[in-house]
Amino acid sequence: MRRHIAVAALIACSALLPVTGCARNADQTVVTAPIRSAPRAVPDEKNCPTAADLQDNPEPTSVDATPTNDPAAEELSNDSIDDALWNDPVAEALSQAVGAQRDAFADVYGSHMTDYPPGRVALCVTDLARGRQLAAAAKQADPGIDLSRLDLYRCSYAERTLVAALDKINTADDQGRLLGFPLYSSWLPPDASGVVVNTTAQGAASQALRDWLAALTGGLPVTVVNDTSAIPIPA
Repeated sequence: MRRHIAVAALIACSALLPVTGCARNADQTVVTAPIRSAPRAVPDEKNCPTAADLQDNPEPTSVDATPTNDPAAEELSNDSIDDALWNDPVAEALSQAVGAQRDAFADVYGSHMTDYPPGRVALCVTDLARGRQLAAAAKQADPGIDLSRLDLYRCSYAERTLVAALDKINTADDQGRLLGFPLYSSWLPPDASGVVVNTTAQGAASQALRDWLAALTGGLPVTVVNDTSAIPIPA
């Protein structure tokens, strides 16, 4: 069964907001959850799930952040989930309603994930109180959604802050090079914790490049990697 990543501004999937899922097989069962009247903050105000968390646990059917060529995210889209219980229409409707509020709550919205865990939606925000307001706004706009399926997580940065940093990196040089190193790809991790830059092994080992990127982004966390699996194939 096909899964996909919902991609935002930088590689322009249509409309940023809707998160679509694949159809369920006839032998799959809709995941249900106890009915509650409001979203819940996960115990101890846990931080937003990282790419490693998504690999170590049942992966979501979609990650609605702003990745570009993120190999971890691509792995989520390619793995088979035929044996899992995915694509609950209640969770999908909730995810779409939450995503529709990302611009109105751009000051706190980090990312959201459908089916993490199956049948639920994880919303990552920089402020839980504002996250509850986002949920309430989603419910007001679409009264049919079930907020009991929504889990609130903390994240370090709002998506718009990280997108602005990513824009600076991607446009730093007309040739797409940073201090002489090629920029293979760049993306935002699903936990909205910073920016990832993919370059050569020499670039990944360069402290000068790390310092330059830190200055360019105003001190935002930038992880520099050398991941050949995430190098775009020329057209």
